[in-house]
Amino acid sequence: MDPIYVTGHRNPDTDSIVAAIAYASLRNALGDREYMAACLGRVSDETQLILNHFGFTPPPLITNVYTQVQDLGFDRPPILSAAVTVERAWNELQARKELRAIPIANDDGTLWGIISREDIASYNMELNNSCVLDKVPLFNVMSVLEGKVINDAGEYLDTVSGEVVLAIPESRGETVFSGSNCVVICGNQPDMIRQALEQNVNCLILCRTELAPELREIETSTCIIYTPFDAYKTTRLIFQSTPIGRICTTKDLVCFHLEDRADHVKEMVWKIRKPCYPILDENEKIVGILTRYHLLRPRRKRVVLVDHNEASQSVPGLEEAEILEIIDHHRLADIQTNNPIFVRNEPVGSTNTIIASMFQDKGLIPSEKLAGMMAAAILSDTVMFKSPTCTVRDIRTAERMARIANVSLDELGKKIFSESVGRKTADELLYTDYKEFHIAGHELAISQITCLDSASILSRKAEFLQHMKAISDKTNASLVILMLTDVLLEGSYLLYVGDDDIISQAFGVSSKDNEVFLPNVMSRKKQVIPSLSALWG
Repeated sequence: MDPIYVTGHRNPDTDSIVAAIAYASLRNALGDREYMAACLGRVSDETQLILNHFGFTPPPLITNVYTQVQDLGFDRPPILSAAVTVERAWNELQARKELRAIPIANDDGTLWGIISREDIASYNMELNNSCVLDKVPLFNVMSVLEGKVINDAGEYLDTVSGEVVLAIPESRGETVFSGSNCVVICGNQPDMIRQALEQNVNCLILCRTELAPELREIETSTCIIYTPFDAYKTTRLIFQSTPIGRICTTKDLVCFHLEDRADHVKEMVWKIRKPCYPILDENEKIVGILTRYHLLRPRRKRVVLVDHNEASQSVPGLEEAEILEIIDHHRLADIQTNNPIFVRNEPVGSTNTIIASMFQDKGLIPSEKLAGMMAAAILSDTVMFKSPTCTVRDIRTAERMARIANVSLDELGKKIFSESVGRKTADELLYTDYKEFHIAGHELAISQITCLDSASILSRKAEFLQHMKAISDKTNASLVILMLTDVLLEGSYLLYVGDDDIISQAFGVSSKDNEVFLPNVMSRKKQVIPSLSALWG
């Protein structure tokens, strides 16, 4: 079954990553095994520290949830070798009536060509004008005729060639073949058999008859094959021994890859209008066949959004996916769905506080390690309970998770916020917890760094402003802010690129040199964004 991706926002913080892991664990514990945590960007050093501490690995990265070829439910026919007989290819097509064609592979699994019902029909029609086998492998002939070689000369023959002749009854008294370049099919006709052997025809096929002892004494280079089929059926079947590589389509092939977007493929299919298209994986190996009918009802990827409900912060391609649930603690934003879905949005300081309640609702207790990681995520998102977004419920939940995990919240908090940032570049720090917003026609970007020592980071102010200016130019943002939250000072420095008056009016402070300090401001969500929203209306 296709996975259901549980994903937080882009540039994920600890709460986002842990919430995805925790909710997927909850659903899996309840028997819904298709839920899978995923992340949309680089895991921060803080988050990696917490994951390592509790023995978890980061969720796999996904870059988009666009509907792709791999979501289309394309046909997965057998993939044949070019040496396979026409008979086998036809039997495969008949066994699965929905198949339009079968892909043909090289020895390494890459594409050689495709064979369709039309290719086989054209080949059969061409036999009306030419009844000749051209170096068809002996094993192919024996396979379709269910035959066996019954003389020594046949052991030295590798291919069967020549005009295929059905011997006429003896009463006609005439020879219907001449020379060695013939493949003779006959029944219990001793005279015809003798003539064929004396003329050293390339191959003699005996239909439901034995070779008389006196005829075995004739010296001949003819390969003799016995088949249990009658002469009429043998005549039809022998041409089905031709390798499909000789009659399949190998030129002007149009193929697609599993990762190709379905909307792009649809445009190509309606433009080219071929009956079917081979599908290749990332290694150019064949995996199936696509027709235009597979594009009519594609399977959309399924997602659960945690710790966000804003399209600009979510996974690219969300508009093509099926959103099943939203679990969040932020303001309601702009995501729309085609059907009613389950939404749990609560005014608490951490998404993990909500998910812990969901464990309780289902009568489950998180594992010791998961509980410890959820406690760390609550500490991170509430800035050790000092953020104005923090509620009594966040504190009580974190304390309960810490008891389950047998860890100290004070020690855990110090471990989280004492993480060194000195080795990171300014660009890496900016994008550690970076979000973009659209408010009343204004584009806004806010990055937040939480630490115990803001002075060391402020010493790199020029670096940050340079990168923030580049972000402003690239995104055409009205304002780009770096929110440097100091846990010990219980406030935040704002470094910004934009209009000084916006900062002054929004926060009631005098700004200087692109920097202000806001005491008791710890939350981007509950303090900075609302102030700017009120200013811009």
